[in-house]
Amino acid sequence: MTQAVEYDVVVLGAGPVGENVADRTRAAGLSTAVVESELIGGDCSYWACMPSKALLRPVIARADARRLPGVSAAVQGPLDSKAVLARRDEQAAHWNDEGQLAWLDSIGARVYRGKGALHGPRKVVAYGPEGEHYSLTARHAVVVSTGSRAVLPDIPGLAGARAWTSREATSAREAPGRLAVVGGGVVGVEMATAWQALGSQVTMLVRGGGLLPRMEPFVGEHVADGLREAGVTVLTDTDVTAVERPGGTGPVTLVLGDGERIEADELLIATGRAPRTDDIGLETVGLEPGSWLTVDDSCRVQGTEWLYAVGDVNRRALLTHQGKYQARVAGAAIAARAQQVPLLETDRWGAHAATADHAAVPQVVFTDPEAAAVGLSLAEAEGAGHRVRAVDYDLASVAGAGLYAENYRGHARMVVDLDREVLLGVTFVGAGVGELLHSATIAVAGEVPIDRLWHAVPSFPTISEIWLRLLETYRAG
Repeated sequence: MTQAVEYDVVVLGAGPVGENVADRTRAAGLSTAVVESELIGGDCSYWACMPSKALLRPVIARADARRLPGVSAAVQGPLDSKAVLARRDEQAAHWNDEGQLAWLDSIGARVYRGKGALHGPRKVVAYGPEGEHYSLTARHAVVVSTGSRAVLPDIPGLAGARAWTSREATSAREAPGRLAVVGGGVVGVEMATAWQALGSQVTMLVRGGGLLPRMEPFVGEHVADGLREAGVTVLTDTDVTAVERPGGTGPVTLVLGDGERIEADELLIATGRAPRTDDIGLETVGLEPGSWLTVDDSCRVQGTEWLYAVGDVNRRALLTHQGKYQARVAGAAIAARAQQVPLLETDRWGAHAATADHAAVPQVVFTDPEAAAVGLSLAEAEGAGHRVRAVDYDLASVAGAGLYAENYRGHARMVVDLDREVLLGVTFVGAGVGELLHSATIAVAGEVPIDRLWHAVPSFPTISEIWLRLLETYRAG
């Protein structure tokens, strides 16, 4: 039996992005339903951000301690893998979403467990776990926040090899003896860092010439050096042409383009993502199933008046914090349109525009050394037609870096728009640089003029003194 219910807003997907949309629309007084087929809290809570960083934090803490005389001798032994994995389980709430369900209940959102799919304009059908159907009509908006999934490349033998994706890599119960990682992006380098430290012998196989290709080239070089020093084998310019794992169990063999064969106990594929839009009824509203959804800056799907897409599905920035930002913008826009309040669409940085998706996306990669960047790289800025100058500085030359650790290594770059004398992008690589990033994000998003940044005095002796050194280098011309 199908039950028909009407709401102001219906949200497909209850990851952190969908939760944030619901929070904003409920705060605006709009009745809101949320449909989720898996755990409330999504990948970030259970298979991505939280468990991966829980695995990585002890690794980075030990690496930092090993570079400090007076402490290093006390931390030369192996990590307590059981304790690390137990803490990972706690940070992932033991894969129990009762707490997040309680939070959605507390804000007055109605949660429907089960599969949700569009069934024509403004309509969603929720298929419950017991066979019940709910026909949900949205007066104002349907929001797609179903996220993305890992993509397995078309390699002969891979489909039946039961390879790990990011989900298995962050939730595994023990370290495999030998782990092969295919891919040199964020998931690849972070999971190589974690499992090598937890006892695996890790081999990375990267098709391109370096790691983290979307960041400045020097970042990948520093991260590769760190991985190799930790014991990871990093092979670049390497193609995997076949995978062999009869029956999907036991050791897995990777055949490389030059004929070499590498054997491992587990294989992690970290080569890309695809939107989870193949089975949500897009065809019922004239859109292509399985496609990324193109949106305007209020996150409304182009060609519609009522459909929004936030988070990974719109492909603007596949990062949890950026998806939550989009959710805040979309929630405000939905509420304004519902209340017939004019949108601030003429304001580039207005409350209803996700402008940061274009100009100021921040990201931290939790490796040893850490990598952190916001805004445009030098190549991206030049490609966009800006007249720019890159200003570089050796992070190890800053007094705070020498205090942070012996033999500190790192690098910093800011990309300056020479016509407006504001920053278009900033990149750091080095131990502890993740906590430097928000100052850079404020400078880029705020378009703070260089001459005003000169008066933002960094505390001595901290690594943040890198700001003074970069500005001095720029002024020296």
